[in-house]
Amino acid sequence: HPHGDSSIYDAMVRMSQWWKQNITYVDMQGNNGSMDGDSPAAMRYTEAKLSKISNELLKDIDKETVAWAPNYDDTTTEPTVLPAKYPNLLVNGSTGISAGYATNIPPHNLGEVIDATIKRIDSPNCYLDTILEIIKGPDFPTGAIVEGKKGIEDAYKTGRGRIIVKSKYEVVKNKGKEQIIITEIPFDVNKATLVKKMDDIRIDKKIDGIADVRDESDRDGLTIAVDLKKGADVNLIINYLLKNTDLQVSYNFNMVAIVNRRPMTLGVLEILDAYIVHQKEVITRRTTFDLKHAKARVHIVEGLIKALSILDEVIKTIRTSKNKADAKENLIIKFEFSELQAEAIVMLQLYKLTNTDVTELIEENKRLQLIIKGLEEILNDENKLKNVMKEELRKIKKEYSIPRKTEIKDEITEIKIDPIKMIPKEDCIVVVTNEGYVKRVSPRSYNASEKETTMLKDGDYVIGLYNLTTLDTVLLFTNLGNYLYLPVIEIPELKWGDLGKHISNIITTTAGENIIGSIPVTNFDDEQVITTFTKNGMIKRTNLSEFKVQRYSKPITCMRLKKGDEVVSITNNSGSDIFIATRNGYGLRYKTEEVSVIGIKAAGVKSIDLKNDYVVSGHVFENEDYLVVITDKGTAKRVRMSDIKLISRARKGNLIIRDVKTNPYYIVDTYIVSGKKDLAIKTKDVISEFKVTEFPITDCYSTGTSVTKKKIDGAFIIAELEDVLEQNFEEEIKEEEPEIVDLNNIDERIMTIDDF
Repeated sequence: HPHGDSSIYDAMVRMSQWWKQNITYVDMQGNNGSMDGDSPAAMRYTEAKLSKISNELLKDIDKETVAWAPNYDDTTTEPTVLPAKYPNLLVNGSTGISAGYATNIPPHNLGEVIDATIKRIDSPNCYLDTILEIIKGPDFPTGAIVEGKKGIEDAYKTGRGRIIVKSKYEVVKNKGKEQIIITEIPFDVNKATLVKKMDDIRIDKKIDGIADVRDESDRDGLTIAVDLKKGADVNLIINYLLKNTDLQVSYNFNMVAIVNRRPMTLGVLEILDAYIVHQKEVITRRTTFDLKHAKARVHIVEGLIKALSILDEVIKTIRTSKNKADAKENLIIKFEFSELQAEAIVMLQLYKLTNTDVTELIEENKRLQLIIKGLEEILNDENKLKNVMKEELRKIKKEYSIPRKTEIKDEITEIKIDPIKMIPKEDCIVVVTNEGYVKRVSPRSYNASEKETTMLKDGDYVIGLYNLTTLDTVLLFTNLGNYLYLPVIEIPELKWGDLGKHISNIITTTAGENIIGSIPVTNFDDEQVITTFTKNGMIKRTNLSEFKVQRYSKPITCMRLKKGDEVVSITNNSGSDIFIATRNGYGLRYKTEEVSVIGIKAAGVKSIDLKNDYVVSGHVFENEDYLVVITDKGTAKRVRMSDIKLISRARKGNLIIRDVKTNPYYIVDTYIVSGKKDLAIKTKDVISEFKVTEFPITDCYSTGTSVTKKKIDGAFIIAELEDVLEQNFEEEIKEEEPEIVDLNNIDERIMTIDDF
């Protein structure tokens, strides 16, 4: 062989592997590899012979049934194709690539293929649907389940199609725990690699609930056991393993074969037709060969019968001849024997010639005449030739057919995995800053920090601090009318003292897009409403459920803005009233019911009438006590909410700060609060903290009390953020506090422990 004996050995070993071949060609003694990808023993340690069915591929090859051609070095000849008593191309399939052409033909069930071939012989014009009723689909040696009848139909029609091959498994209970027992895996999948991949998933905790993965295969068959933890979600684990391992694979048909020395992509009808044409030629050539030899034998038998009728004269002629050649010539001249007859007579030893029973020769002649008649009928009658072909196929099926191993299902089962169920539920603290930095911190990390201030960039401050779990979501809203959908599990987990990761490293944002607010979400089905306020006086209310999405790799629009407009406030507070404050000192209060809840893609409605002014803040509230007003001149004040009149939507509103004609006061921000809150005021380079109670309670016509001599850039409430951490810290400490036992009830306590 041009590639050496190792390539021959590898090919021979593959022909002996039951997990690679539907019908093995070679019976091998010794180690011939395994489904785990183990190498076979070296050729010096193994023995091999052709399997019984392989003889059906070679049968009649000595009767000039196929063409022969020189081998690669012209030292001998080899058949260009085998006679093949069954359509082996479909039964065992073929996979490979050569000269730029690839082929991938799956194996099929021998009995089904033979039945389909016989049907095609009887009905050369039958439709594909008829064949599909016989050949259900591929039949892999490793069994498993094939899904996708449409893919099978496409492949059998055009030569190309796609199916899903899925492992066969069952869920059983063993010692009170559930097990997934896998008994069949997809064709051409390495079992050891599959088991390792499944165990890696367990070790890496990519899904919770797998206790152990074991390969329990033995000489009785394949078994992979997956032990589950108590309470594990069986369906979730099965779906995850099917999707992320070779427990389920796709198989792509590419049925390319050489037809008349040309590569062609064939459907199943074309393959069957090509085989039938091939078999017709094989049977015709075999019949011609047998007929030729039968006629030659008849001719010789007739010569022997004639010789026996004149035996004494024949013997006398032979004895008087000088040699064999002279005897032949004398027999031909004297008795008119042909050269073949004369050769047969002189080749017989004298005792055989004298002891030959003429009756036997006459009977043989009759038998040969019947054989010749039958052979001539096959050559002259195509129906008889077809009957011979069908009879031979039926004999193959009767002797070698085996039950189907692979189960066929019409539809492809869609694997659905709820990503939420994949996430282990863990408590955490989520930090969101004004400049767009986010991080996730474990309560343990926060407690270990001894309540130190979290790491921030200069001038940055926290706008969102939430006690959540890894199953929750944070919505970050931007000034451009977009929101960023951020599952907590995807927020980088860092230490409390670390600087967070900028949101642009997680979700791509556009230039000039800034975070203006954040809202934590535990359940999108909650009856919450998100209210959005814009700089140019638009308002919009949308149900929280509309903010849930499946794809969130980029910002998602939550409010369509007109040119020059931007979002200034966002809130999920519930309440009966809405309050809007403007830069020039106007405030408008009206009922929430005046703004209808609309879809997320809508633009919103007018909230306040503006003239040379813009909105700085918006609020939704219920029975809050005070409005805190911060101005750019460094003043602050509190106004009782009861002093602010209820008007209607889209009005100008009333002044909430005195109108100073020269050097006017402009509102920077407002807050609606109840009780004690801490508020931070940001100047150019300093953030100062104040208690809200430090701001005087005045009316709507005052300018407030000076809290700083510097120009105020912004402000934010911090008391509620610290409360989150304080509450979380106290809960952690409480869990670690030792229980104090009442000594008066010590006996009862001991009894309780003993009972436990």
